Amino acid sequence: MHLKRWLTSIVAVPVLSALILYGPMGSFVALIAVVGAIAAYEYFFIIFAGDKSRIFSPVPVWCALSGLLILVAAGGMRVDLLFLFVWVSFAGMAVLSMHRFSASHGREILDLVSRGIQFTVYIPLPLATIILLRGGPDGVAWIFFLVFIIFLGDVGAFYAGTYLGRHKLHPAISPGKTVEGAIGGLAANVVVALAFKAVFLPDLPNLLVLIFAPLAGIVGQLGDLFESELKRTSQIKDSGSILPGHGGILDRIDALIFAAPLAYFFKVYIF
Repeated sequence: MHLKRWLTSIVAVPVLSALILYGPMGSFVALIAVVGAIAAYEYFFIIFAGDKSRIFSPVPVWCALSGLLILVAAGGMRVDLLFLFVWVSFAGMAVLSMHRFSASHGREILDLVSRGIQFTVYIPLPLATIILLRGGPDGVAWIFFLVFIIFLGDVGAFYAGTYLGRHKLHPAISPGKTVEGAIGGLAANVVVALAFKAVFLPDLPNLLVLIFAPLAGIVGQLGDLFESELKRTSQIKDSGSILPGHGGILDRIDALIFAAPLAYFFKVYIF
C-alpha cells in the first residue's frame, strides 16, 4: 500500500508540476476539467452505489456538462458567467425533474435533483476557485502553496496516525482515522506553510499564515470525512481505482476541494 502510494506520486507529481509551472492557463483549465469530469463520474458512482444506468441518466449528465461550463467561465476569469452557469445548472435540473415527475416517483426525482445540486456545490464550484487562484497575481505560487499544505498535511496525518494513532477520530465515518493523525496533519500543515512562505511567498505576514494553514488543514480534514460519509452510506471503499494506492480522483482531492474556497477567500480578501 505504501509502495503504491509513493510510486503513483513519483510518476504523477513531476508531470502535474511541470504542467502547472510551464503550461498556459488553457492547459491548466483543461487539466482541472478532466479532473472535474472524472470526479463527477466518481461522485455519482458513490451516490448511486455503482448503478451505471442511473449515473448516465439525464440529471447527472446535465450536472457534469454544466459543471464544465462553470470551469470554463472560471478559466476566463468571468465570475459573472460562472454564477450564471450555476443558475443554468439549477434551472436545467428543474426542467429535467419536471419532465420526469410523477406522483408515484416525485420523492425519487426530487432526491436526484438535490444530489445534483450538492454535486454542483461540492465539485465544480471549488474547482473553479482553484482556477481563479491560478489566474490571479502569484497564481502559480498560490496553487503550489495550497497543494503543498493539503497534500503534505495528508501525508503527515497518514504517518502520524499509522505510527502514533491510539484514539479514534470518528469511527462511525472512518475507522482508520485517529486524533493523533489529525493533530499530526495539522502540525504538518503549519510547518509546510511556513517553509513554503519563506521561500516562495515571503511578503505574506507570518501571523496570517499561522491562521490560514491550520484552518485549511481543518477544512481539508472535514472534506476527507465528508467523502467518507458518502462512501460509507453507499458501502463503497474507494471512489475509483485510477490512482494505485490512492483510490480514485475524488479520494485524492476530497480535502483540496474543501480547502480551495478558503484559500481563494484568504488570498483575495485577507492577505
